Amino acid sequence: VVEKMGGDVLDVEISAKQKINLDKLEELILLQADMLELKADVNGLVKGAVIEAKMEKGKGSVATILVQKGILKKGDIFVSGSSTGKVRELLDEYGKKVQEARPSQPVVVLGFEGTPVAGDDFVVVESEAKAREVSEYRKRKEKERQMIAKKSNWQELFQNIKEGRAETLPVIIKADTQGSAEAIAESLIKIPSEKVQVK
Repeated sequence: VVEKMGGDVLDVEISAKQKINLDKLEELILLQADMLELKADVNGLVKGAVIEAKMEKGKGSVATILVQKGILKKGDIFVSGSSTGKVRELLDEYGKKVQEARPSQPVVVLGFEGTPVAGDDFVVVESEAKAREVSEYRKRKEKERQMIAKKSNWQELFQNIKEGRAETLPVIIKADTQGSAEAIAESLIKIPSEKVQVK
């Protein structure tokens, strides 16, 4: 419940398009962070999350990272999902080069060996050997998961549905971006088995 209605949640009406109350939003975020004593840890190894990732001509795989802990610097070796790399360059939201990224700062990272997926973790490690080890372990686990998924063929699946042994049907979602795929996946509902007809 928002404060205007007697609750404890701050609210502010904004419009990025019309540039209305953006300063008030920033002010309320800073006020709330101060009241709740929210502080990010700038010590230790960097942790973050991939917001979006893509291939760019002339740059290779790039990803927008939101730093959650530590200070990300040029030259850091990292693992993100099953991808590894070394930070070649850091760009801020305006495309300008920066030397480091602190907690809560989004930054575009160049230097990925493969393209990560939105939502993947981003962790700085001590050495390239450690990065390769973590990456290979994650790739192996993903391969095992895919092999298990492939083992059940369609005929077997439909037979199980007919006999009432299967309750779910795997669905492949194809979308242009990770965000679209997630939205579609969230909107899918479970259909009661009595309404499913198998031919």
